[in-house]
Amino acid sequence: MKWEPENYKMEVSTLWSFSDRGNWATHNGKYRGNWSPYVPRNVIMRYSKEGDIVLDQFLGSGTTLIETKLLKRRGIGVEINPETIIIAKRNLNFNKNKEYEPRIYNGDARNLYFIPSNSIDLICTHPPYANIIRYSNGIKGDLSNYDIDEFISQMKFVAKESFRVLKNNRYCAILMGDTRKSKHIVPLGFRVMEKFLEVGFLLKEIVIKEQRNCKMTGFWYNKSIQHNFLLIAHEYLFIFRKP
Repeated sequence: MKWEPENYKMEVSTLWSFSDRGNWATHNGKYRGNWSPYVPRNVIMRYSKEGDIVLDQFLGSGTTLIETKLLKRRGIGVEINPETIIIAKRNLNFNKNKEYEPRIYNGDARNLYFIPSNSIDLICTHPPYANIIRYSNGIKGDLSNYDIDEFISQMKFVAKESFRVLKNNRYCAILMGDTRKSKHIVPLGFRVMEKFLEVGFLLKEIVIKEQRNCKMTGFWYNKSIQHNFLLIAHEYLFIFRKP
């Protein structure tokens, strides 16, 4: 098993595009909607140091915490779906840097009562994009089951808790994408960004991440022309700073 990406270089611009998805350690693309490990690797290496505490309150299959363990950070993962936690723990079960084994909680990103205020060095997370992908059925509080307006409203509580637990002058990185409804774009990313600004965060960077796995030929290519809409091929990585 290889533990590091080959020929890795830290990103230095506001446009990120990765030619391969990333398959070092236990990373894989089996869990629908998980992010490329190149994203948390870049964020963790740029905005934290060894021994720092890194939080991902939308743990999913564990991509961020795989990177915290590899990069010798103390990861904390929060996930509302117990079945997903099983997947994450399986992915984190490797014999490398065992002293940096992360802590995982079955909890709600809107209420991190078990994490003290001003205790986190970096937040690096990838929330669901409203109900584009539903990750559970019947789990109360799972934001992937909320329609767009309610999702945006609830993300303000996520922002408040992020602000509370993060140390002063430290960073919070969130990847969000947009969606389309009734033939018009819904700027989900920027609406979430506004909620984080409302609770006191400052905007450090906006990174445009290219979605390389979009199918631009065949069925969707023809649909784009036939119905006059552009295929969404980007996501936003917002980097906030707590002043």
